Amino acid sequence: MKKVATLSLNVVVGALICLSSPVFAQGLPPAVKQQVDAAQKHVSTIGMDEYRTLVENPGSVLLVDVREPHEYAAGHVPGAINIPRGLIASQIWNHVGSADKADMEKPIVLQCQSGKRATRASQTLQELGFTHTTAVIMNLDDWQKAGHPFVK
Repeated sequence: MKKVATLSLNVVVGALICLSSPVFAQGLPPAVKQQVDAAQKHVSTIGMDEYRTLVENPGSVLLVDVREPHEYAAGHVPGAINIPRGLIASQIWNHVGSADKADMEKPIVLQCQSGKRATRASQTLQELGFTHTTAVIMNLDDWQKAGHPFVK
């Protein structure tokens, strides 16, 4: 059983590295692409226009940038906090209450460079019991080119 758990952990870590690495951003390995595509069928998604509306007036929505800290530091959407995709399950509690008193219905919108990591992070939060998670499917470079708000 330990070997299976170790193998599973290695697969997850490998997928996380692929999803966070700019080298793999353009062409994901087929297995990782299949995982992202499968996850996208089960998570709520929005595009750039809907995201801009939320950024301009977030209300009670928690905007989360799931890119790595160095990516976030290089520039991010205003109002979005940074919780890397690989740490979302352990760090989300700092923003929604402790695990035993968390607001599991809090609207959480997740964004990354292209939507792949955001999709997987949304799936992770759903598996933890969060009921209102949404992944933003857009290219962050297109967001900037369109002149939408961006903090550097």
